[in-house]
Amino acid sequence: MAAGTQDGDTQNQINEIYTAMARGDKGILVTSNGNAINAALRQAQESGLYVSALDTPLTPVDTADNTFATDNHQAGLLIGKYAAARLNGQKATIAMLDLYNDQVVEVDTARDHGFLDGMGIPNDPRAINGLEPKSGHYKGGKGGDYRIVCHRPTQGAIDGGRQAMEQCLSANPNINVVYAMNEPAGEGAYAALRAAGKADKVLLVVIDGSCDGIEMVRSGEFDADAVQYPGKMARLGVDAVAKIARGGAPPPKSKGKDFYDTGTALATAHPVDGVDSQTPDEAAKKCWG
Repeated sequence: MAAGTQDGDTQNQINEIYTAMARGDKGILVTSNGNAINAALRQAQESGLYVSALDTPLTPVDTADNTFATDNHQAGLLIGKYAAARLNGQKATIAMLDLYNDQVVEVDTARDHGFLDGMGIPNDPRAINGLEPKSGHYKGGKGGDYRIVCHRPTQGAIDGGRQAMEQCLSANPNINVVYAMNEPAGEGAYAALRAAGKADKVLLVVIDGSCDGIEMVRSGEFDADAVQYPGKMARLGVDAVAKIARGGAPPPKSKGKDFYDTGTALATAHPVDGVDSQTPDEAAKKCWG
């Protein structure tokens, strides 16, 4: 087992891929930090290793032999639909807390654009984050006017989320919707909102579905969390390598998709009409971490 020191630790991922090749491993499971590792992964495939991407499809997707992942766009779509429905026609003043602003990673853009689609805000899914119209009319729920006041990077971390939220509040103190690309960024955002006395005035939606995150849904810190199943992704990846090493066939992809979709669901303590969701108790039965 190998791991980087932090999100974005690309060089250590590359080093570990070459180590796996030199060791004669049968396969690699990887959650990519971006396209910089693609050349090493292609060499691993050429050497006969079975490459499984976890959580996020690679770009191009055939850089891995298969991908075991949640549909990140669908996860963003769920929390976007939920936020639009909860607004009930109110004006949305939106802060978007992304992963990076100096590199393009599929999980970051897919979740970001999924949220916009769920809100009913026009965007180009092929584009980098932040190029959508910054104001206009959202069509989700009952619809209403919107303004996106900030896109800030968080590095997917609590400190990054707090700093990003502080900067967004400085730009516009009237924010009433916060999209956070993962739970740590959301936890940092909540700390900044609470310090500013605005925690109970803002819809905060996140993605991950960890057991800690579900507890934050239960306690009201998060309004909704799109639940993913990383344990299932890892189990399927390990099973695939083990089966292939014994001479078996590689696993198929999900029908109509170029990866194996491990599913996602919305968890909230405040369900809304028209958006399927789980209670925190239901989500806690399959949470991770």
